[in-house]
Amino acid sequence: MTKLAIMGAMEEEIEPLLSYFDNIKITNYADNKYYEVNYNGLEIVIAYSKIGKVFASLTASTMIQKFGCDTLLFSGVAGGINPSLKIGDLIIADKLCQHDLDITAFGHPNGYVPGGKIFVETSNELREVAKKVAQENKLDVFEGIIATGDQFVHSKERKEFVQEKFNADALEMEGASVAVICDSLNIPFFILRAISDVADMDAGFDFDEFLKSSAKNSANFLIKIVEQLNK
Repeated sequence: MTKLAIMGAMEEEIEPLLSYFDNIKITNYADNKYYEVNYNGLEIVIAYSKIGKVFASLTASTMIQKFGCDTLLFSGVAGGINPSLKIGDLIIADKLCQHDLDITAFGHPNGYVPGGKIFVETSNELREVAKKVAQENKLDVFEGIIATGDQFVHSKERKEFVQEKFNADALEMEGASVAVICDSLNIPFFILRAISDVADMDAGFDFDEFLKSSAKNSANFLIKIVEQLNK
């Protein structure tokens, strides 16, 4: 590995990660900021994309094609669909799909366009590294299918639709677009999400507070993965 990309969707998701580093070089490009750091000899580029598939695609593509990153890790939050997932649980995607991609009017299945594929698989090698780190740190990590779409899904009906059509375990708004970019450019990648909301939500749940704690947990986990990759 020569250069590692680490992405989040929101600024809050990368702030705790940046706190690990000194001597950060900031590059402004394509209406975004890219943070270049060195960690024990490994060059890393960190960025948050902004929310949604288009911004995530732009950021992932920029990190690979402008900054020369050859491996990509993505960290953020997701909504749980699988009833065994609870708030705060970590999920690693083994594959991802776009639940809002729909040309079924032409006889194609949901999530498919000609020349594409319904599911994009993540790097098995990176998943194994993450699972090893989780085990060493006594963390429970779930492995499953993550569905991506340009909408915050809160209706029970839509969640049931996504689970039925894609057998998805969690929902978010960036992962599958990052997967398409990395898969097309032959870049090993990994998507980690902390579950932020589930079907039977507690009315007193504070999302902003959860986002902060989750981002810290994810940052700690990612740094341990980076250490493992840099051995």
